Amino acid sequence: MTARGTKKPARGAAGPRAKKPGARKPDAAGAPAVQDGGLLTKDDLYLFNEGSHCRLYDKFGARPITLDGKAGTQFTVWAPNARQVSVVGDWNGWNRESHPLRARELSGIWEGFVPGVGKGSIYKYHIVSRHKNFRVDKADPFGVHHETPPKTGSIVWDTAYDWGDAEWMAGRKSRQSLDAPVAIYEMHLESWRRVPEEGNR
Repeated sequence: MTARGTKKPARGAAGPRAKKPGARKPDAAGAPAVQDGGLLTKDDLYLFNEGSHCRLYDKFGARPITLDGKAGTQFTVWAPNARQVSVVGDWNGWNRESHPLRARELSGIWEGFVPGVGKGSIYKYHIVSRHKNFRVDKADPFGVHHETPPKTGSIVWDTAYDWGDAEWMAGRKSRQSLDAPVAIYEMHLESWRRVPEEGNR
């Protein structure tokens, strides 16, 4: 374990140096194609490198957000052996060069905010390995919605849902109190085994 404030590199993650915050490569219209996002804090990186971050599902994947007044999607993925990572999708013609993500220090995490990309957009991560320049398009391991097989793309989505169980939730505490009845089910698996000598009873 490292001392507080130091950073422990992910295994095999030599990776490129993190770029300074700000917008990067512009698109054809001159607007930034990818901007640095703000979901991952220094504390997030510390906990991630330590292996004790318990809420990565709130940070990774494709997160529809508004940044600096612009609606778009924050993309975050862990690719410790990558030399380069970009996000490709139906909104950029699956162009592997137009939307590169940036590495966050030595964590192996790559991230970026893409303005204009919203719910329903199909995407993948294009990964260029540091080993023999291997290239591959990968679905999002933290994606919350995906195309129906045999298609393999991930879909930008949110987890908002209008639940209708307010009445049940209001009474849940009383049903789960220490003095509430408990039903325990047990099964002895060995007792289900067949006995060939006795007609497979």
